[in-house]
Amino acid sequence: MRHAVLTTAVLTAVCLLLSPAMAAEAAPIPAAPGGLPWWAWPMILFGITFLLGVVAVLGGVGGGVLFVPIIGSFFPFHLDFVRGAGLLIALAGSLAAGPSLLRNGLANLRLALPLGLIASISAIFGAMIGLALPTNVVQTALGVTILAIVALMWASKRSDVPNVPAPDRLSQMLQMHGIFHDPAAGRDIDWQVHRTPLGMVLFFGIGMMAGMFGLGAGWANVPVLNLVMGVPLRVSAATSSFLLSIVDTAAAWVYLNKGAVLTIIAAPSIIGMMLGSMVGAKLLTRAKTSVIRKIILTMLLLAGSRALLKGLGIWA
Repeated sequence: MRHAVLTTAVLTAVCLLLSPAMAAEAAPIPAAPGGLPWWAWPMILFGITFLLGVVAVLGGVGGGVLFVPIIGSFFPFHLDFVRGAGLLIALAGSLAAGPSLLRNGLANLRLALPLGLIASISAIFGAMIGLALPTNVVQTALGVTILAIVALMWASKRSDVPNVPAPDRLSQMLQMHGIFHDPAAGRDIDWQVHRTPLGMVLFFGIGMMAGMFGLGAGWANVPVLNLVMGVPLRVSAATSSFLLSIVDTAAAWVYLNKGAVLTIIAAPSIIGMMLGSMVGAKLLTRAKTSVIRKIILTMLLLAGSRALLKGLGIWA
């Protein structure tokens, strides 16, 4: 798997490097924003996303929720292209992890498919709305959303195995239940779901925000599955990762169809994020998660404030 990822990264980078050179034969390449040559911004983007990939793994958050507000606020790229790349980043990570999570029995299809269907439909509408709205409106809404995510991450408490006295009727009809092996406890744990209608309503809103802002949705999937519906934390995290492959694919097609995905932004970002994630996975056992969590919250707070002020025209 690692060799396949590296090979894909190298091939994508070669295509990225060759495309401007071939285009130069037909027409001169305009100067990049800030007066830098065309190749400078992809290199800077690769370095920043590599660091974001390391921090995202250590902090247990998705790369998209860091990428979009930080790159969209501090880089001279149009927000539509940043959101399109953010969806592809979240999608790439989900597709890489999905098969393993399904084989290990942590991601649950009966749980993921009904919620994924609802969220993917709303993600399509969210993407269409986000691309139709003026950029300053989307930028302002993004800033407010990121600041809300910071508050949610700061205040959220998770339960490893929530107590669900009885499943509701809808979850029984959809057979949303299962058994997973907890290596920490050394036993198999039966789990079931309650408050399913409320969870579906919340996932509709999650899909809408994922499509509109290109954030992915892992930051919201896990709290809803774990705290609202009563799914064990391990199953929630694994199913959330699998859900991203459904929801982000639906929204990404809208951005692709509208021409809001640029290879020169998406390719170095995906490569940098995936390579950084590999490094972060190796450092995971050594790093202090509490310190990394504070760093991530600080980064999101600064990026969210910057996006809000930028959208309001206060800090251009």
